[in-house]
Amino acid sequence: MERNEKQSDFTLQKGNSVGDSFRLHMVTWNVATADPPDDVTSLLHLNSPKSPDLYVIGLQEVYSGPLRFVSDIVFEDRWSLLFMSTLASRKYVKVSSIRMQGLLLLFFSKLEHIPFIRDIQTTYTRTGVFGYWGNKGGVSIRLSFYGHMLCFLNCHLAAHMNYATERVDEFEYIMDTQTFECAKAPRILDHRLVFWFGDLNFRIQDHGMHFVRTCIDSQTYHLLWSKDQLMMMKKKEQMLQEFEEGPLDFQPTFKFDLNSDNYDSSGKKRKPAWTDRILWRLRPKDSAPDEQHADPAYARKVKQLEEDEEYPLKIKQDLYTSNMEYRISDHKPVISIFTLELRKMYETPLVHLQAEGDWSADIDAMVLYSPLQPFPSSTWDWIGLYKVGFTSVWDYITYTWVTDSKVAFNEEVIQAYVNKEEIPVQGGECVLCYYSSTLQCIIGISEPFKVHESKVAIEEGLLPEKINRLDKTVAGSQNIEPWCWELVGR
Repeated sequence: MERNEKQSDFTLQKGNSVGDSFRLHMVTWNVATADPPDDVTSLLHLNSPKSPDLYVIGLQEVYSGPLRFVSDIVFEDRWSLLFMSTLASRKYVKVSSIRMQGLLLLFFSKLEHIPFIRDIQTTYTRTGVFGYWGNKGGVSIRLSFYGHMLCFLNCHLAAHMNYATERVDEFEYIMDTQTFECAKAPRILDHRLVFWFGDLNFRIQDHGMHFVRTCIDSQTYHLLWSKDQLMMMKKKEQMLQEFEEGPLDFQPTFKFDLNSDNYDSSGKKRKPAWTDRILWRLRPKDSAPDEQHADPAYARKVKQLEEDEEYPLKIKQDLYTSNMEYRISDHKPVISIFTLELRKMYETPLVHLQAEGDWSADIDAMVLYSPLQPFPSSTWDWIGLYKVGFTSVWDYITYTWVTDSKVAFNEEVIQAYVNKEEIPVQGGECVLCYYSSTLQCIIGISEPFKVHESKVAIEEGLLPEKINRLDKTVAGSQNIEPWCWELVGR
C-alpha cells in the first residue's frame, strides 16, 4: 500500500504553518464483552513526552447484558469510568459520549480547550437484525473545535469473510441516514474532517492460511494488502475512495486466543485479518459551481469554500499501530495519533468567569461573570463549581442557576451567588464553569481558585473523616443533572 500523497503535503515548518497544532490520540478496540484491564497507560501513551490535546476512544462489544446495560444507563459503565478516572488526574474532561448496546464512543479534551468545543451532537444507527438491533451499526459524535466541524464515527459492521459488500452497504446506509440539527453540517460528509473507525470486519481473502501466517511471521505485511477487502472495495466504491488510511505496518489484530498472543487455535481457525481500522476524510477542496442557484445547498457549498480558504485545516498521521500488550479480547486495540494544524475561527470564550473574594463554607460566595460575545442565553443556563480534576460536565460539586441567582447587573459584569451550605467544608482547588443549555456545552471556565477549609467546622471540632462525609452528602444532594429539573420544574 502506498503512503497517501496528502499526508506528505502536511508540514509544520515555519513558513508553511497555517495556525496552531493539536495532537489527537485515537483508539479503537473490540473488547469482546471483557471487563476493562487494571491499567491503560500504554493504550493511552500516558508516559509519552507529548501529551495529546484530544482523546477519542471507540469500543465495540462492550458487555450489554440486561442487568449491566440498565445499570450503565443510570450510571457510567466500567470502561467509561476507567478512562474518566485515568484522564481526569491529567486534566482531561469527558466532553461527550454515546452508547448503543455494545458500541461506545468517548471524546475527551484538555481543560483549556473546553470553552472552544461547541455544537456537540450525538446520534446512532442500528444495522443488526434487519436494522432493529443495535449489536451492529454506528455511533457518532460531531462538534466544532475552534470553529472547525469534526465528526467521529465508530462502527461495528457485519462479520464473516463473504460479507464485504454488505459491510460497504451498511457503511453507506449509516452515512446516508445520520443527520444533525446544524445548518452548517447537517450530514456526516458536510463536516470539515471525518474519522471513520471501529471493528469494520474486513478480511483478507484468497490467500491461504499458510501464506498469511508466513507473511505475519516475517513481517512482510505489504504482501497481504492487495487482498485486504477494504482496500479492494476502495478501488470500486467512490465514497470509500474519499477516505484515507495509513499503511498497515502492524500485524493483523484479529482473531486471537483469549489471554494470549496466539492466533485462533480453535476448530474454526479463523484467518488473521485487519478488522480494526482508523480512516479519515478531509473535505475535498472542490471548485465553486459555475452556475448560481437559490437552494440552501448551493449557498452552503459556497460558504464552505470561502471558509476553507480563510481558515485552513491540515492533518498528518504520526502513528498507526496495534497494541499487543492487552490479551483480554480476541481483538488487539489499534491506536492512531494525528496532528491537526488549523487556524482558529475564534480564540475568545463566550463568557468570562471569576470567583469574587474568599470562598469557604462559612459565608455565601460570589461569582462574577460577563458575556464576551453574543450567545443564545437561557433561564436554564447554570454555573457549576468543580474540583480541579473533574471528570465531566456532570461531575460538579454544586451549581447555581444563572437567571434565578442574579443579584446585580452593572453594565457588563453580572454577579451571582452560591449558598454557603453547598460549598465543600474541607475546601480545595476549584474552578467555575458556565454551562449553556441551548448550546449544550461549557462556554466559559474560570481560573483555578482556592476554596478555604471551613473555620467553623474546625472550631466545632469536626474530624477530617466527618468533614469528608459531610462534603459527600452535600455533593450527593446537589448532584442531580440540571436538565432533569426541566422534567419536574425547578
